[in-house]
Amino acid sequence: MFLYQLLNFFFAASKKEEDSKYDLSLYKRGDLLEVPRTLFTHFGIYLGNNRVAHLIPDILPAITKDKSAIAKMVTNNRLLMGVITKVASVRVDSVVDFAYGSDILINHMDKVCSQPPLDGDEVARRAEKLLGSVTYSLLWYNCEHYVMYCRYGMAISYQTYQFCTTVRKIVFSRMSAYLTALCGVSFMLYLSCVTPLTVLLTALISFTIWMAS
Repeated sequence: MFLYQLLNFFFAASKKEEDSKYDLSLYKRGDLLEVPRTLFTHFGIYLGNNRVAHLIPDILPAITKDKSAIAKMVTNNRLLMGVITKVASVRVDSVVDFAYGSDILINHMDKVCSQPPLDGDEVARRAEKLLGSVTYSLLWYNCEHYVMYCRYGMAISYQTYQFCTTVRKIVFSRMSAYLTALCGVSFMLYLSCVTPLTVLLTALISFTIWMAS
């Protein structure tokens, strides 16, 4: 019994310390909040009264109907499995659960986006209207697309653009063209299948990558 009370005391103390990390007076209804989460930055819209609407991948709703379990903070494991299975939802969490221990940037995208932000109440209304299950796409509909639509009226993702640009530089590079040609020739020689068709395909693919580089 004493051990149970001691554990509860430490849990309550750590929870209080975590809550005090975030000054709610800094956030206004309609603010765009962002935090580092796993490999990407995570985004949400502050609704007021310690509530943040955010689109987050989560595998749990696909495997259980336990609403109390689903309502708990989304862990990184739940998030990553949700990304893989494309299961997500726009949900409302507390600032602490949204931030997941990270520091919060407020309206940082205002400096990046050329479009001026909408009125705070309108931003929040849009965020609330989209609550519920969604089909997730890392490239075409993620948390950044959601908040950008709510705050600026256009569903875009700078993270996705940067990611695709990086991949393009890697895939469509002169080195990739050389390696593709080398692998194609090696493959044909290894399988003894040097035919006009295989030679043409190898040359065509290598040439396409070369021209795109």
